[in-house]
Amino acid sequence: MRARCFDEQWPLRTAFVISRGARTEAQVVVVEVSDGDVIGVGECTPYARYGESVASVLHQLQPLLKEVADGLTREQLQLHMPAGAARNALDCALMDWESKKEGHQLPSPSVLSTVQTLVVDSPEAMAGAAQTAVAAGADVLKLKLDDRHVQERVSAVRAAAPDARLVIDANEAWRAETLLQRCNDLSELGVSMLEQPLPASEDAFLETFEHPLTICADESCHTRDDLPKLVKRYEMINIKLDKTGGITEAMALADEAANLGLEIMLGCMLCTSRAIRAAWPLGTRASFLDLDGPTWLASDVEPPLRFEAGRVYWT
Repeated sequence: MRARCFDEQWPLRTAFVISRGARTEAQVVVVEVSDGDVIGVGECTPYARYGESVASVLHQLQPLLKEVADGLTREQLQLHMPAGAARNALDCALMDWESKKEGHQLPSPSVLSTVQTLVVDSPEAMAGAAQTAVAAGADVLKLKLDDRHVQERVSAVRAAAPDARLVIDANEAWRAETLLQRCNDLSELGVSMLEQPLPASEDAFLETFEHPLTICADESCHTRDDLPKLVKRYEMINIKLDKTGGITEAMALADEAANLGLEIMLGCMLCTSRAIRAAWPLGTRASFLDLDGPTWLASDVEPPLRFEAGRVYWT
């Protein structure tokens, strides 16, 4: 078995703006493993929030490439490398190789739903984006918000898309002292779920009040090791392969979360269709699916998945 890794840059069609700032390209790292006949491919998106960069991920992967040549398995990989983007790329490449070697072709189901993300903007611009998304067939909208004009932005989107389900993602930008009132306000506006309102280091506050709507852990939840402290703070967890370190731990995390009564959201970073294909096995287990990362790219990897009317189609 041979393995190699390399980085790619994928320009975005428009800026992706969240509470932490704006991005204009997706920077990914790709791993390929091959036995000379079948090639397995995995992809990750290094994330600065977790201390990662393209350079650091490539550096992490280099020592493991020889171990792949020596027969490293996915199970062994979990012990050789910590969870994170680097392990994700290699874990998914090995899984892809195994699947192709066994002759698996089309997944079941071959169609999954996905939210449509609206980035941070003025209330008027977000309302316009919501109208466009709903007109195109989206029925679940995910609003990226910072700590400003929250009520105005959500109200504008709700007025523009009265029948859509709304999800709010604050990316750790809110403060404890205003959270309860905001949760009540969002509940009155019919918001279905709030994702990671507080910094991960401050989310113990979520244990102090009854939640009027579902609150989902994103930055607070990486692997099964995080679950014991999250059960009293959240009703849902967002599983992303770049956090779990691949599909192997992601599947185990989904199992344990379900046993604890936690709902699941399946998420992604800015990525190509390769990363969404890798996460596909978890699609039927999630209450919400946020798989629209590739739709932000100016162009996608070939062959791309097809995104249409709030759905993603395996191609």
